[in-house]
Amino acid sequence: MTLTPMTLTQRLGYYEKLMRLDKPIGILLLLWPTLWGLWLAANGFPSMNVLAIFILGTILMRSAGCVVNDYADRNFDGHVERTKNRPLAVRAVSTKEALLLAAGLSLVAFLLIQPLNRLTIELSFVALFLAASYPFTKRFFAMPQAYLGIAFSFGIPMAFAAQTGEVPFLAWFMMAANLLWVIAYDTEYAMVDKVDDLKIGIKTSAITFGRYDVAGVMLCHGAFLSAMVFIGLIQKLGVIYYAGLAVALGLILYQYRLIHDRDRGHCFKAFLHNNWVGATIFAGIALDYMIKNN
Repeated sequence: MTLTPMTLTQRLGYYEKLMRLDKPIGILLLLWPTLWGLWLAANGFPSMNVLAIFILGTILMRSAGCVVNDYADRNFDGHVERTKNRPLAVRAVSTKEALLLAAGLSLVAFLLIQPLNRLTIELSFVALFLAASYPFTKRFFAMPQAYLGIAFSFGIPMAFAAQTGEVPFLAWFMMAANLLWVIAYDTEYAMVDKVDDLKIGIKTSAITFGRYDVAGVMLCHGAFLSAMVFIGLIQKLGVIYYAGLAVALGLILYQYRLIHDRDRGHCFKAFLHNNWVGATIFAGIALDYMIKNN
């Protein structure tokens, strides 16, 4: 593969795009559930060291996951309208550079968690495997969004492990709840590329759901919020938490208005809108504990 000569600034710009640092929505969608887990595990504000490590680790691992994703899809992205200008698709970055970048990001993330306990470090290997293997599931798995849901939810058991030294039932239940949310919002994302994905043979939940794609999204959203209500009952959270869930429900109903006609632009807007769902739920958790602990 012949690369076009470029300045260091141009190359760093392509690395930024490869890691999606110019589009931080993925980092935010990965970070919010991790923060939910940290606050619930600590029954309030977590350790500052643990919090800093998880925030930086989330950025590093999401960036590494994006690089691996583009490496896996380098021969497909050029045929999809939304991804045709990605660095690997236009051959602005070599596959060797991409793999070295992903490895470097993963190594820094691994070094970052060394101050944490052994259980958290052991779980990090599972998280790394999930992040690295997810992009390849789109070739054979009818619902790769479910696999992504596991990968994007694994910060929750890691948060409990780091904060408490164990992974209780609550963490696994919360992980399952978040998995449903990931399926919902990533199906909205997949609805944007549905026509292109059908042409090139990529499997997605939007294709698997077929004409029930909108119903599938809303069913997963509803099950997710129901599970979060149950988590509130387990943790004996107060009215502010449930107020946050009520606002999240309103945001999700707005998403239905966006996706019901399956317009590509509206579906992408609905996907991006999930940042506010995650932020609202976090605000409810954090404020509820702040009042309870004062």
